[in-house]
Formats: sequence, structure tokens, C-alpha cells
Amino acid sequence: MNRAARGALLLVLAGAPALAWADDYSGMLSYLDVARIGDRALAGASGAIMVNQASGDLNIQANLQGMATGDQANVAIAARQQRHADVVLSGPLQASAHIEGQALNGASGIASINQASGIANTTLNVVSATLARQGIRETDDAALAASDIASTGGQGDTGDGVAAGIRSVGVSASVLRGFDGVLQLNQIAGARNDTANVLGMVVQGNP
Repeated sequence: MNRAARGALLLVLAGAPALAWADDYSGMLSYLDVARIGDRALAGASGAIMVNQASGDLNIQANLQGMATGDQANVAIAARQQRHADVVLSGPLQASAHIEGQALNGASGIASINQASGIANTTLNVVSATLARQGIRETDDAALAASDIASTGGQGDTGDGVAAGIRSVGVSASVLRGFDGVLQLNQIAGARNDTANVLGMVVQGNP
């Protein structure tokens, strides 16, 4: 074999590991957008349970709770979720968000969970509770609007078109068995989704 042929052979062999590494890296990226709560996570927990779990890019999450008691008790919660001039190149998106196993079994209280997988999603949970003496009344739409909640996260640029791929979300039947209380769940797999749960309560106190 002459010197030129040997040089060409060495060049091909040197390039092969780099190509294999690139393929492995691309495959690894396709599995990064996975959000999972499983096994016995938070089983038996009690009180205020708040979870923010995100996998991907530019996801915004918040859990807000406010409680007050007294003759003139009042709760006001303000939230703004915004993004500006963020750029993410579009590409294959294998996004999944799942709650499995015996997660939250036997738990009690107020559980607020944001679980997002993907790109540029916003999720928000709000709970406001007032223990006052003016009696029990329902929170109407006007009162909820006064909570000053806004979610305007979809202003970023996530590339041209919607990324191709597979999205899946789910809650297994074995989850939340024996749970007692209030549950708020935002579960997203994908891109540019905005979701929120807002709960307001006014409860009569003792005279």
C-alpha cells in the first residue's frame, strides 16, 4: 500500500468514531424531554404539597398559595408569567409527562403539581383561602378575575412550525389512591401551551 492510500484509510477510520458519536448524541437529545413522578413519591405527605417539574427549554412554572383569617381578612394574589425574545431551534421532540407507581397515595392537604415536558410551556396553580366572619359565599368569575392572574408565555420564537415527534401524558390508575384534599394538576407534553388552575375560597369562621 502506497503512502497516499494509507493516508486516506487513516482519514476514514478517524472520522468513523466522530460520526458514531454524533448519532449517539442526537439519539440522547431525543430522550431528554421526559418528566416523570413515580414509585412512592410524596406518598403519605400532608399539608401544602407543591411540585414544579420541567424537562426541556423555556418552561415557566409557579405554585402560589395565600391564606388569611380575621374580621377583615382578604387575600390578593398577582401572577405574571412572561417570556420575551427567546429563541429555540425547532427539531424532533419526544416529550412525555407521566405520574406513575404509588405516587401521592394516602396523601392529604392541598397538592399543586406542574409537570411539563417540551418547549416554551407555562403552567400556574393558585389557591386563595379566607377564613372570615361574613359567612360562606361562592367565588364568582369577577372575584377570580380580581386575583390578577395572567399567563402570556407564548411570545418566544420556537422555530419554524411545530416540532415533529411524539407527545404523551398520563396518570396511572395506581396514583392518588386514598388522597384526601384539593388537587391541582397541570400536565403538558409539547410546545407553547398555557394552562392554569385557580381556586378561591371564603369560609365562615367562629363568631
